[in-house]
Amino acid sequence: MSRSSTPRLPSLFVSHGSPMFAIEPGIAGSELRSLAEKLPRPEAIVIASPHWMAARLSVTSAERPETIHNFGGFPKPLYELHYPAPGSPAWAQRVLEALGAAGIAAQADPQRGLDHGAWVPLMHMYPDADIPVVQLSLHPRFGPAHHLQLGRALAPLREQGVLIIGSGSLTHNLHELRREPGPVHDYVRAFAGWIAAMLAAGDTGALLDYRSRAPHAEHAHPTDEHLLPLLFAQGAAGEDWQARRIAADDVRYGTLAMDAYVFDDPARSTPR
Repeated sequence: MSRSSTPRLPSLFVSHGSPMFAIEPGIAGSELRSLAEKLPRPEAIVIASPHWMAARLSVTSAERPETIHNFGGFPKPLYELHYPAPGSPAWAQRVLEALGAAGIAAQADPQRGLDHGAWVPLMHMYPDADIPVVQLSLHPRFGPAHHLQLGRALAPLREQGVLIIGSGSLTHNLHELRREPGPVHDYVRAFAGWIAAMLAAGDTGALLDYRSRAPHAEHAHPTDEHLLPLLFAQGAAGEDWQARRIAADDVRYGTLAMDAYVFDDPARSTPR
């Protein structure tokens, strides 16, 4: 496919929830699969997950990244799953070049594989595992503004047919997980609704200051890392975007909201 005919893809935020999402797709898995089927086929996927936090920004460059089972205490079938998508040293280099052009230093990591924040949602979206995947680390000490800029640095790759994904969790308070069926915690709906309203309004300032402005922010996110991919995905949409919410009715264990967002150009409607 020539560069001139390569479609410009949206950027995405997905909630990867618990590792059990791999074998319990529910509403979120179905909607992510439907979304992927309607998008143009990506030339490559660049995905960031909070399960890879590195002091120096890093990019996977292995030709065959391993499937990392970075979790414990789950049923045996989860550990038997593998997502054998190819990596791509060439696409990793393009990511490094895009970051460098924005003045952001980064390094290639030829040993790192794909953690469950990357491969679990991709299993639902692209089950054939035949699209090259490059994973990007996040930074443990840098906040929303940094990750917004990180996404903006990679936005030009969308012109080359790259699907940029931030994989996190719209709410993430593991201390309040309900193992048995029960009602959704009130703060989950309130926080998710506020995020939806701010994205609909295009209020980036409020989103960057969510810990001060959002209802129940510290309850929904005792720490930042699982919401940072939302800002990364928004940044990858560039300066002019609209956000469409999917999987808003899927909440796991009473506390893990599985909302996803499609960030696209306001002038173009993302396929539904």
